Amino acid sequence: MPYSELIKNYDNIREYMREFYVYGFKSRDEYTNKSARSYDDSRRRIESWLLESMSFRNTSDGKTVFISMDSRQEGPNPLFKSWKAKSFTDGDITLHFILFDILEEASELTLKQITDSIDRYSEGFCEARVYDESTVRKKLREYEQEGLIVSRREGRTVYYKMCPKTPLPSKDLLRFFSEVMPCGVIGSFIEDKLDPSDPLFRFKHHYITGTMDSEVMLTIFTAMRENGILTVTTESRRGGTNTSELIPLKVKISSQGARQHLLAFSLKRARMISCRIDHITKISITGQTDLLPGARKKLQSMEKNIWGVTVGDHIEHVEFDVRYGRFEEHIPARLQREKRCGKVTVIEDGLARFEADVYDCSELIPWIRTFIGRIVRISFSNKRTEQQFRDDLTAMYSLYEGGPDAVQ
Repeated sequence: MPYSELIKNYDNIREYMREFYVYGFKSRDEYTNKSARSYDDSRRRIESWLLESMSFRNTSDGKTVFISMDSRQEGPNPLFKSWKAKSFTDGDITLHFILFDILEEASELTLKQITDSIDRYSEGFCEARVYDESTVRKKLREYEQEGLIVSRREGRTVYYKMCPKTPLPSKDLLRFFSEVMPCGVIGSFIEDKLDPSDPLFRFKHHYITGTMDSEVMLTIFTAMRENGILTVTTESRRGGTNTSELIPLKVKISSQGARQHLLAFSLKRARMISCRIDHITKISITGQTDLLPGARKKLQSMEKNIWGVTVGDHIEHVEFDVRYGRFEEHIPARLQREKRCGKVTVIEDGLARFEADVYDCSELIPWIRTFIGRIVRISFSNKRTEQQFRDDLTAMYSLYEGGPDAVQ
């Protein structure tokens, strides 16, 4: 029997699920952000949703709990279950069904007509609930914002009706959207209305941690659409917090690890910044701005020097030469395919040069490492980054030359 306690505040569950799934391997005593009782309650909730994916390990520090999933066996994203456990009152759910039952049978109704219909609807119940006009008006306004109801004003009278029904997309399209797109949980809710079927898609690399940030992403997209200003609180790994007012401009999602970043204009610092979305603990739309077009234009002018997500005030230069053999034309072809904002030049037969001007040349290092063994020359304008790269190579060479004890 699943643990059926519902939740009101998803932020608490998001924090615990991130600790279990993203970071993991913490014992009960090591988790000090909240009380032990809070830890136990949240762990039980998560276990009720992800029981088959929860794992335990006994270590010298105690019992650790973590989430482990096999993409070969999993069907739909299991983290969606956490979004389907949000609570509601009896009054909320009763009014929901009464409203849509009434509007389903009518073309258009005023607020007074709706409240009168609700009163007549409730007459047959022994302990009927009474809803005043204010409550019904707020609920109608909420559903209008959600796109479920439309209204029109005629003088001082407002008329309400249901939105025209649109056919649901195919099950396969919904499944793909649910698993790969931001806010994919929306597709999962729609899938629940269709008959179950075997999934068409299996994912070799299934990145699902963004599920927990769906509400944050929705707020960001809403602010982008409405020229909104976001008030964002972020938390660093060291435990400090920072609150900023931002104009959101673009969301970038890594195709390798699915990490999500927000590129935004900071009003306080008057410059572009990059913010990891999973570090955001609080977010809200607190105003509107007419600076969005100018900020977008500025970001577009900077994108020619953005390799990953770092934006800044100073440009750094990186270049390296790659040697390849007679039948290895795929090497310069790969450089051309993956160069992003860089430039590739074939210097002579078997020798190609890559160069780029970027805001942070350290972002290129993981990619540059994939050419180790072919690089014959490399140079960074940021000498600290270059020295770190060379030190890493020296340590790796010493490890392989002298065995595992060569590097301490």
